[in-house]
Amino acid sequence: MTLIVNNLNVHHGAIAAISDVTFTVPQGELTAVIGSNGAGKSTLLRALSGLKGATSGNATWKEHNLLKGSAEIHVRHGISHVSEGMSVIPELTVEENLDLGAIWRRNKSEAQSSKREVFALFPRLEERRKQSTATLSGGERQMLAIGRALMSKPELLLLDEPSLGLAPLLVKQIFEAISNISKQFGLSVVLVEQNAMSALQIAHSGVVLNLGRVVAAGKAQELISDPAVRAAYLGY
Repeated sequence: MTLIVNNLNVHHGAIAAISDVTFTVPQGELTAVIGSNGAGKSTLLRALSGLKGATSGNATWKEHNLLKGSAEIHVRHGISHVSEGMSVIPELTVEENLDLGAIWRRNKSEAQSSKREVFALFPRLEERRKQSTATLSGGERQMLAIGRALMSKPELLLLDEPSLGLAPLLVKQIFEAISNISKQFGLSVVLVEQNAMSALQIAHSGVVLNLGRVVAAGKAQELISDPAVRAAYLGY
């Protein structure tokens, strides 16, 4: 099972947001997509998850065409998208938010097993399982957003800026959790991040976007060692 993106183009009206983007993510590997604001990172994920129509190109996951059909259909094919901004429902409790993530699963005992796995991954969520989500901190909401995505038992996880707005200590915890998820569940992960160094440090490979185009791609450690990438995106 491999995510294959080939010559993907996405437009916002007359503006090209994504231009001829090509990359692959093998099963069980984590790919970091980095770049500055306006590089097209979030647009890329939205196109892959069915939230934004593509102009041309191809994107497949297990022979499932990601550029056709709704986000709901993609979820049923094992794809979960955690959008930017800690997308949880504040009116519901922590546990109700998690249960919502398993709404399409028919085997309820397996869904309960997934919930135990989420609580093992994020013990803080278990401590607050009956609390209103509105009472959670930003870091806890991000944990919940990721945990809810895991409740659908995905095989491909799309994460959009999970460290956005978090304190450095929480950023470290979130990245450790993402690394553990990839290893523990064998998921393929596409991680979109402005926190480029932290993302590349836990990734197998990386894709660097600039104004919607791929300007560098390869093994994560090779990108970290590349003087041009370091100067432009890693700050040293």
